[in-house]
Amino acid sequence: MTDSSNEKGLFRSFFGAIGGSITWLRRVFTNLVFLLILVFLGIAIFGKDEQLVVPQGAALRVAPSGFLVDELSQPSGLPIFFGGSQGPAEIRVKDLVDSIDKAAQDKRISALVLELDNMVGGSLSKLDEIGAALQRFKAADKPIYAVGDNYTQAQYFLASHADKVYLNPMGSVMLTGFGVYRNYYKSALEKLKVNFHVFRVGDYKDFIEPYTRDDMSPASRENNQRWLHELWSEYTEQVTGLRNLPTESIDLFIDELPQKLQQHEGDWARTALANKLVDQLANRNLAVQELRKTIGEDENDERSYKAIDALTYLRSQKLSEVAAKKEPNKIALITASGSIVDGRAPAGRIGSESLGELIAQARKKEVDALVLRIDSGGGSAFASEAIRQELLATREADIPVVISMGSLAASGGYWIATGGDRIWASPATLTGSIGVFGAFPTFEDSLEALGIYTDGVGTSDLAGSMRLDRALPEAAASILQQGVDNTYARFLRIVAESRGSTPKEVHKIAQGQVWTGRAAKNLGLVDDLGNLNDAIADAAQLAEIEAYDVIEIQRELTPGERFLRALSDNVDARIAASLEANLPLGAWLNSLQPVLAPIGELQSFRDPRGLYVRCLPCLAP
Repeated sequence: MTDSSNEKGLFRSFFGAIGGSITWLRRVFTNLVFLLILVFLGIAIFGKDEQLVVPQGAALRVAPSGFLVDELSQPSGLPIFFGGSQGPAEIRVKDLVDSIDKAAQDKRISALVLELDNMVGGSLSKLDEIGAALQRFKAADKPIYAVGDNYTQAQYFLASHADKVYLNPMGSVMLTGFGVYRNYYKSALEKLKVNFHVFRVGDYKDFIEPYTRDDMSPASRENNQRWLHELWSEYTEQVTGLRNLPTESIDLFIDELPQKLQQHEGDWARTALANKLVDQLANRNLAVQELRKTIGEDENDERSYKAIDALTYLRSQKLSEVAAKKEPNKIALITASGSIVDGRAPAGRIGSESLGELIAQARKKEVDALVLRIDSGGGSAFASEAIRQELLATREADIPVVISMGSLAASGGYWIATGGDRIWASPATLTGSIGVFGAFPTFEDSLEALGIYTDGVGTSDLAGSMRLDRALPEAAASILQQGVDNTYARFLRIVAESRGSTPKEVHKIAQGQVWTGRAAKNLGLVDDLGNLNDAIADAAQLAEIEAYDVIEIQRELTPGERFLRALSDNVDARIAASLEANLPLGAWLNSLQPVLAPIGELQSFRDPRGLYVRCLPCLAP
C-alpha cells in the first residue's frame, strides 16, 4: 500500500468520524427535544389535576398572563423555545369572568387576589367586563386585594377595584392617557415607485390613509380625538369612583407628574401613595405575609397564602358540573374575533365559511337562542354580507339572535351585527365606521426602474387591466369606484332596515365615523349597554325561557392543535417574558410588530371584488 493510499484512508477515517459524531449528536438532540415535549405534555395534561381540590377559605388568585381576548388565536406551529413564532400569550375574558362569578357564590372562596404583573394588556371594554365581575364578587361581601411590582394603565384599572392595593416600593403606577398613533407610508411607497389606487366613500373612512398620506387627515384627527376623549372619560370616572378620588385627580396626576415626582425625589412609588393611587408600599414577600395572616397559609407552601388559580378553579367547577342535571333549554354562544375574510379562517380571524358553519351548527342543535359575540374591526364586504345572511336564516328558523359587541364591532363588524334581533355594546366598545373603500396597488413604475416592462394584447381595453405590473386604466378605476359607491349605498340600506331608519339619516352618522358604545346607543346604532352576560339574559328573554344552559359552539381543534395549545399555554406564558428580557434582539423585533401590522394586514385583502369595510383607528385602548 502506498503512502498516498494511507493518507487517503486516514483522510476518509478522520472526516468519517466527524460525520458520525455529527449524526450521533443530531440524534441525541432530536431525542432530547422529543423527551422534553413529552415532559411538557405530561405537565399540561396531568400537572394541574393535583390542585383541583378547592381549599376551604382559599382566595381566588386572578393572575392573567398575556393579552385579554374574546377568542384564543390558533396555536402556532411550535412554542417559542423550539423556534416557533413569538406570538403574545392570551387569556379569554369569559374564562376569567366565569371563574370570578362562580367564586363569588362559592362558600369555600373567602377572598380574591389580583396579581397583574404578567398581564400584557387589554382594551377598556374587556377590562370593564372583568371589572364588573369583580364588583359582583365584592357585592358578595368578599374582599379583593391587588399585589403588584408595577401597574400599567390596564393593570391599574383592574387593581382599582381592590379593597387594598399593594405596590412594590421600587414600583410605579404608569398612567398616560389614551392615544392613537400610527406609521404612514406614502413617501416610502413613492420612493419604491409603488402606485396605490384608492377608492372610498366617507370623509372619515381613514383605514387606507397610512398608504396615501404622511400624516393624519383633519377629518380623521377630529374623529379619533372625539372617541378617545370619551373612552378616557370612562376610564377616569370609573377609577376615581372606585378609589374615592376627585373626578379630575387622574388628569391632574398625569399633567403634573414631573412636579409630583420632584416632590418625592423622583420616587414613583411614594408619589403614587401620596396621591392615593395605592394603599400600601410593600414588596411581594411582605404583601404575601399580610395575605397569609388575613387569608391563611398554603398547606403545600409555607411561604404563600392559601389560594387556587382562577383557571384551575374554573376547570374544577366545570368537572363538577358535568354530572349535574342539564337544563332542557339552551342558548348558543359563538365568538367571532379578528379580521373578516372570505372563505375559511383559523381561530383569531373570521372566515365567512367557517363562521357560517358554526352558525348553521347552532340551528341544527335546535337551540332556543343564539348570542354572537363580535370583536372585529371589519374586513371583506362580501364575507360580512355572507355572515349576515346566516344570521338572518337563523332568525327565520325562529331562533332569536342577540349581538354582543366586544372591544370592536366596527365597519364589517357592524355590518354583521345588523343581522341580529338586538344589539348590545359596552360603553367602551368602538363601533360604527360605516364606510367602504377599495385599494389596488400597481408596481409598473417599480419594475420599469429595474428594467422590467409589461406589454401584450387583449380583446378589450379591460383585458389584463387588474394586473399589478400594469398601470390601472381609467375605465377600471371607474368600475372600482362605482363598486365602492354601490356597496356603501347597500351598507346604508342594511343599517337603515335594521335600525328602523332611512339611508339618508344613517349617512349623517356614517361616512366612516367611529363611535363609542355609549354614543352609539344615543345615536340608535345599538339597543342597549351591557356586557356578554346581559346579552345572554336578553336572548333568554326573547326566547321566553328562564332556566337554561349556555353552550359554546367553537371550531374543533385537531389533536395536533390541542397539543400545541396545551404546550404553549403551560410553557410560553411562563417563559416569554424571561426570553424577551434575555434576548434583546427578540425584544426589539417584537416591538416592531405594531409598526409592521398595517403592512401585514394587506395579506387579508382577498374580497372577491376588492371592496372592504375596515376600521384602522379601531385599536381600542
